[in-house]
Amino acid sequence: MWDFIVERHQQILYDGFQHAYLVVLAVAAATVIAILLAMLVTKVPRLDSVANMLSAIGLTIPGFALVGLLMPATGIGSTTAFICVCFYATLPILRNAVVGLQGVEPVLIESARGMGMGEAAVMARVRLPLAWPVILAGIRVSLQMSMGIAAIAAYVLGPGLGSYIFSGLAQIGGKNALNYALVGTLGVVVLALLLDLLLVLVGRLTTSKGIRV
Repeated sequence: MWDFIVERHQQILYDGFQHAYLVVLAVAAATVIAILLAMLVTKVPRLDSVANMLSAIGLTIPGFALVGLLMPATGIGSTTAFICVCFYATLPILRNAVVGLQGVEPVLIESARGMGMGEAAVMARVRLPLAWPVILAGIRVSLQMSMGIAAIAAYVLGPGLGSYIFSGLAQIGGKNALNYALVGTLGVVVLALLLDLLLVLVGRLTTSKGIRV
């Protein structure tokens, strides 16, 4: 296996970068979408049950099924992979964002309003900072899940390490079948751990000291 990695190390590193780039980009877009939707749910509480229902239903859709549904509209390649990863990435962040924003103590919100803050200022300076640890926890879950979804997206020629896994499965019984599968699988695991560590550091830097655990 070591010889296999040495011979292809440049391609493996490139595919690893592509995998991480796809996931980070999709999770970043999902975070923006989820927070905006959560803000809407916070303003219109009747949408809370709808958001929870959509999050629960969305997570039950198999990755291959979603890829199959997207292919006729978006074709084969990076676009389909991005939409697929972004869809799944949004769901856990949305759930946590709604919980976090709704969990802010009403007395704090009323105090902010009493100081003359408008709704936008209350959201930006009170609700979001206090809800951020909960939202970040959702982002971490989303990131880990997206690593696996991005591997599945290689089925439609999406970028990343998933192609190694599919190559290994296609060559079962062949000389390098196990090497391909292990490199793809272990590469995804290593990237997931590294990016999760990065998010922990981001959390330490962006969470207010007063609410940091």
